[in-house]
Amino acid sequence: MVRLLLSLVVGAVITFFLYVLMAFLIGGDDTFTNAKKDQIVIEINSTPPESKAQTRVRVPPPPPPEPPKAPVAEPASTDTGGTIGFNIPSVDVGGASSGLGDPSSAMMRDGDATPIVRIEPKYPVQAARDGLQGWVKMRFTIMEDGSVGDVAVVEAEPKRVFDREAIRALKRWKYSPKVVDGKAVQQPGIMVQLDFSLDQSGG
Repeated sequence: MVRLLLSLVVGAVITFFLYVLMAFLIGGDDTFTNAKKDQIVIEINSTPPESKAQTRVRVPPPPPPEPPKAPVAEPASTDTGGTIGFNIPSVDVGGASSGLGDPSSAMMRDGDATPIVRIEPKYPVQAARDGLQGWVKMRFTIMEDGSVGDVAVVEAEPKRVFDREAIRALKRWKYSPKVVDGKAVQQPGIMVQLDFSLDQSGG
């Protein structure tokens, strides 16, 4: 009976000490875990050097755009397939001077109209290709301002081939107008013949 009681007492003491030991071990494990968590938090927050490196990145500015180039004007093409010659005779203005007149001097004294600007007509492309040549005789009026008006075809050879270009060129001519008593007046009935010829000497 004594041995049984002794065994119970010894078992109770051993159980108590085991319980205390387990409690101590559990408490120590929690402390270790908390210390580890603290260390992890400190490592995550220590990142200033990385952000500092990012602020130093610079992007070079784009190059300035090149200024636009000015377009180069090209001369109008007048190639009609061959060398073209125009025979523009003196205009019959009733005894006018054959030289180019000065508008200011013409207004100061009486006299007939004198030519200032003469524009050569364009040779029709189709006529040049076909090798056609001819002439156009026209009648016109020199107006008070020196321009040309009332242009009419009197005769042409061949008919209606060179008429349009001859009229278009004649309307661009300029004259020093006829002056009577110090005043510019119209001078109607002026005749002119424009010849259209192909110069074959160039090949």
